[in-house]
Amino acid sequence: MLNKLKGDIGEDAAAKFLAKKGFKIVERNFKSKLGEIDIVALDGDTLVFVEVKKRTTAKFGLPREAVDFNKQQKLIKNALYYIQTTNAYKLKKRFDVVEILDEKITHIPNAFEVNY
Repeated sequence: MLNKLKGDIGEDAAAKFLAKKGFKIVERNFKSKLGEIDIVALDGDTLVFVEVKKRTTAKFGLPREAVDFNKQQKLIKNALYYIQTTNAYKLKKRFDVVEILDEKITHIPNAFEVNY
């Protein structure tokens, strides 16, 4: 339960951060049988799938390092499901990571490449 609360706090901070940068938050915590996407947003005409990672210390690595190949594959599959269910085929798409280390927020656009 504590991890869920920490995650929610991190996602709230990330959503506010992105909104200040001009992103339009479309959806938060999109869930399907394939998993969850923390934030779905529009950055101009680009649909952005955002993974939020928060840690209080880098003792076990940077938060962004937790978005490994397996996590990326899950995000991609869930994003494809989202695209199908919302008919968002014509929009450009990308995957970003928002890393929160202690209180410092770092936005990593195009955190990993995808070939559709």
